[in-house]
Amino acid sequence: MTDPAAEAKRIVEAYLERSMIPDPEGAAAFLAEDFRMSFTGGRKFGGPADSAGFNGKRYGWVKKRFLRTDAVTDPETGEVRVYNTGHLYGEWPDGTPFDGNRYIDIFTVRDGKIVSTDVWNDSAEILLDRAGLAEAPL
Repeated sequence: MTDPAAEAKRIVEAYLERSMIPDPEGAAAFLAEDFRMSFTGGRKFGGPADSAGFNGKRYGWVKKRFLRTDAVTDPETGEVRVYNTGHLYGEWPDGTPFDGNRYIDIFTVRDGKIVSTDVWNDSAEILLDRAGLAEAPL
């Protein structure tokens, strides 16, 4: 018998790997038909092509360095919540490199498919700091 939490972690990491290529079509294979995404700032996206398009404007390029992937099964629904955290690294559109940009993505996996994800990272704070608009030093 497969461990639902371990399988959900595998699905999420495979999805994220495809998303970082970026391969929105390959990433979409891991998604349920009713998938929903809440991205940084509360933006609502329908899938990986939308977030890749957004990232293409915000970054020159960006990748994730996974630090942890944890999962827990909801005993009432059988859904698995997967928490993937780490750091973004890449380049801003002007070519300036960055690293250490914290992120956390929270996924819900049901019946072997990702049904939702919530994405948070420090990019907006870093951009405010670069523009001299941060209320306090980072």
